[in-house]
Amino acid sequence: MLSPELLVRLPKAELHVHLDGSLRPATLIELAQSARVNLPSKDPVEVARFMKADGVRDLAEYLERFALTIAVLQTPEALERVAYEMVVDAGADGVRHLEVRYCPVLSCTGGLAMPDVLAAIGRGLGRGEADVGISTGFIACTLRHLDPAVSEEIARAAVAAREHGVVGFDIAGGEAGQPAAPHRTAFEIAARGGLGITVHAGEAAGAESIAEAVYECGADRIGHGTRLGRGSDASSLRPGPGDFRSK
Repeated sequence: MLSPELLVRLPKAELHVHLDGSLRPATLIELAQSARVNLPSKDPVEVARFMKADGVRDLAEYLERFALTIAVLQTPEALERVAYEMVVDAGADGVRHLEVRYCPVLSCTGGLAMPDVLAAIGRGLGRGEADVGISTGFIACTLRHLDPAVSEEIARAAVAAREHGVVGFDIAGGEAGQPAAPHRTAFEIAARGGLGITVHAGEAAGAESIAEAVYECGADRIGHGTRLGRGSDASSLRPGPGDFRSK
């Protein structure tokens, strides 16, 4: 019979977890105090309850909660600490391989450059690997609402940071009215640089979003895909001579 204790002991791989969605409540409170970021509470239990975002109407409203965590991830020390604690917590849950994703440009509002962001996260994951004994990888994300030129900068920075444990490239954010196809060049840069390609698709949109991820962005892996059975436009997207994966 399965039990919580047995589930923890079973070896697992965690392939889809976001850095900015995985802060310990106590860590979020401490970092917020240092960064002078106002939280709805200083009680870890209340903060955890707030960040669960129960009762939100849609994905876009849920993503608004990430403004708080991103605000405290603006220093190398904070990024390294959160990445390290993610590995420790994953190991305690029986995870043996952990892949963490985050959009590095989100941590550049306070003066950091993307290479600094990626290096700090890599240090945290590396320390966690050494202390906990599990393997990790980092997936650099762009966001659907960003200018495609910014996505290309992120892809180049990710390829250059492979020595810091970057293994993949992703796009996240609200799908409604924000197709992934305009970011195609960024995916080409990442793929040709040896990174795996994963795309958030089929999370808040239907099968056509998943088809776009595969045929336009060259996805090796789909993030979510839970709405595969919804939508009727996927048949309009098929691989062809323009698919960069076919070249």
